[in-house]
Amino acid sequence: MDLYYHIRSPPCQPVVFLAKHMGLELNYKTISIYDPTDLETLKKVNPQGSIPTLVDGGRAMWESHAILIYLAEKYALDDSLYPKDLAERTLVNQRLFFDSGLLQSASMGNMLPYLSQKPIPAELSAKLKRGLELTEMFLTGSSYIAGEKLTIADFPVFVSVASLSWMTYDLSPYPNVRRWFETVAAHIPDLDAMRKQAETDLKALLASLA
Repeated sequence: MDLYYHIRSPPCQPVVFLAKHMGLELNYKTISIYDPTDLETLKKVNPQGSIPTLVDGGRAMWESHAILIYLAEKYALDDSLYPKDLAERTLVNQRLFFDSGLLQSASMGNMLPYLSQKPIPAELSAKLKRGLELTEMFLTGSSYIAGEKLTIADFPVFVSVASLSWMTYDLSPYPNVRRWFETVAAHIPDLDAMRKQAETDLKALLASLA
């Protein structure tokens, strides 16, 4: 399988982290959407020109949450990561859509102006606060974001929270989130090295765009 990605991209990271957790061997193809040549290469596979893009058996797919479902459905050894039970699966889907529709966009919406040394609009700050409050509530009395076992939903929510470290966001009001974050981190091999690489690449990108 080929994965077109960049480790500094928050939408790409959940796919990489899940693949590492599952022990999947991917052919990683680093793509910078800011490089015209890279973007042209990517659009030959994905006309939308977005990362991550996964190619498996000649079929291309994109959007990180959809890729997570695909990998779990096709390659997981059991259904613990993406349960077959309808009620459990619906909860996992809800958390995936929560991240896609609210938390991920709120996290990136706050992080990008911060890193660009621009004021964060009040409505974006409020959106992130609401997203974290809901995440804290979801984790009340729950070991993981969708129940008592690790699922694919934990990975994108983890990245949305982890991205806030780049803006030294204060998570002290969210003890459940902080406890859960450490639990999920233990499931991701090579996490520290990947996060350091992502931070280095992000700083280099910001310097080049300045």
